[in-house]
Amino acid sequence: MTKALRFSLAATLVMLVAGCSIPGTPWDEKEEKRMVSKISLQEAAEKGDAILLDTISSVQPPLNWVHYAPTESGCGDYTIDGKTTGAATRRAAVMTVVSEERRGNLLGVLERLWKKKGYEITGTNPSKDTPAIFARTPEDFRISVKVGAKGQFFFSMATPCFIESEVAPPRTEANGTPFEGSKVPSPSVHSDFWSATTPAPSTPPSA
Repeated sequence: MTKALRFSLAATLVMLVAGCSIPGTPWDEKEEKRMVSKISLQEAAEKGDAILLDTISSVQPPLNWVHYAPTESGCGDYTIDGKTTGAATRRAAVMTVVSEERRGNLLGVLERLWKKKGYEITGTNPSKDTPAIFARTPEDFRISVKVGAKGQFFFSMATPCFIESEVAPPRTEANGTPFEGSKVPSPSVHSDFWSATTPAPSTPPSA
């Protein structure tokens, strides 16, 4: 193989690899986002809803939760087959009162759950007041859990960039009481386990 031919093949390989990533995303503009497939943004949002529901419903004892503030945003100049693309973000707020003594336990449950499902833990915030965990599915959907005011847990699920389309509100059924307005109510649902102010046992009881 000639030197010129080797250089040409190497340059082609670099171009192909570079073409597999999408710079700039709603999740983190400093990261690169990979194209997953040519499905519509509506289909991607539904998959994100399913991932979010699977995470929350896997927690035992069950958490009371609600949907809030789903959003969509564009992916800049990135196109798929000449079509504009966008990303969707789904959010959920936990209405169960999670005591300070049990917050670390719930975060641990979620981190172990995501690892078991093969998700990559991409970052953590060890803050005592506002801890958070960030993860990525094998298909590059990004999910996070953050603890906010009054110890309220907030989940977020962001899709990769897909072909732009109309996106309907989440159809997955939350078990919390819907609320009016844009402000999420403070947690108010008592749980014998999650609201307890004593240290958590090593294994949470089943529902």
